[in-house]
Amino acid sequence: MYQRPRIIPCLTIQDNDLVKTTQFKNPRYIGDPVNSVKIFNDKGVDELCILDINASKQNKEPNYQLLQEIANEAFMPLSYGGGLKTLDQVKRIIKMGYEKVVFNTSFIIDSQLIKDTVNFLGSSGVVISIDVKKNMFGKYVVYINDGSQEVKMSLIDVIKLVEDLDAGEIIINSITNDGMMEGYDLSLIKLVSESVSVPVIAIGGAKDVSDLKKAIENGAHAVAASSMFIYYGKQKAVLITVPELSQFKVKQ
Repeated sequence: MYQRPRIIPCLTIQDNDLVKTTQFKNPRYIGDPVNSVKIFNDKGVDELCILDINASKQNKEPNYQLLQEIANEAFMPLSYGGGLKTLDQVKRIIKMGYEKVVFNTSFIIDSQLIKDTVNFLGSSGVVISIDVKKNMFGKYVVYINDGSQEVKMSLIDVIKLVEDLDAGEIIINSITNDGMMEGYDLSLIKLVSESVSVPVIAIGGAKDVSDLKKAIENGAHAVAASSMFIYYGKQKAVLITVPELSQFKVKQ
């Protein structure tokens, strides 16, 4: 049987704005995130992932007002990550209508929060986002706080911890490929997917449907992207769009 894998636009927010980074730097203003969600409603995407890129690094709580506005407009499943440090915050996000929460920094510094959230939501509602880039020796290194702080654990130990904590999915994000639109880090996707039984969502570098397919062929269970959904043409004009995905199917 051939089925189309899940396709997830990932929207990065900063304060009240939708922005897009390149290698986690130089956030470019894209527009109003609520208006973007309205457009994605019409495009019929599978789900949306909303990530606040500054909340953890600046020690801020989630932007609840903006997140509620997004939830009020969204007709598809939503996940949210950024600044989540307590179970009460998680409950508040879920009450708004979000189906999943995404942990990055808190996953490393507070494993008990992940356990508590799994107990509250179940594994399927908990996603761990892991930001990775290669060092000068070609070794994959994990970062938190929007790519600003190196984690003193190996990549394999980090993803094994995801499995131990019973989280439902891993987002594996290449900092090096972020915003470059030159394809995913397929070696990274393959390494992670072969090392754990937890489903892997690939993100970081996709430019078109062919890149999505390559990620699936290298072990990803689902694919996420940002630039390919908000840029058009070589000059990267801002245009919220979804490419034709009807033919993007893989054997299950």
